[in-house]
Amino acid sequence: MIRLITLLFLATISTSVLSKGLNVFGIGIYDVKFDGSSKKEATDFRYENRLDQVLFDIGPEEDNFFFLKPFLAFEYTSDSATYLLSGIYLEDNLGQLFEGKQSNYYFTPSFGAGIYDDGSGKKLGNSIQFRTSLELSYEFKNSNRIGLSLSHISNANLGDKNPGVEIISITYQIPY
Repeated sequence: MIRLITLLFLATISTSVLSKGLNVFGIGIYDVKFDGSSKKEATDFRYENRLDQVLFDIGPEEDNFFFLKPFLAFEYTSDSATYLLSGIYLEDNLGQLFEGKQSNYYFTPSFGAGIYDDGSGKKLGNSIQFRTSLELSYEFKNSNRIGLSLSHISNANLGDKNPGVEIISITYQIPY
């Protein structure tokens, strides 16, 4: 698993010099529980480098919904937890998806895996963690975007315990 993460990390870094993509900056609430049961909430700071380079084309040619692209991310919480991860994302223009024409709204689900250190925050039960995210964003005229992201981090039962955390974030995305 560590070799796979390292390989994805190196592939992302080596191709970022040659490609376009998005720098994504986020701030949010780590371990948010909508029922008020969380005892370890913290502030989550996130940076992602989303490359606009297709790794796999799974869908039909006329539908870009299945173009899987790589990302590299780093998260840090106010409880000194750190998370370095790499993974895949896909991005779909919601206007294109529902109306057949481009709009300013994007839907971006992603999946990644990485190395996690609890710091002084919530103990997640393993140093290998997985993150799934769903994001809605709006693109401005200058191509920058603002978005709302909901993420879940879990060890997929690799450890003795698997409490998981949810993160809700506001993101600002700058193309390069």
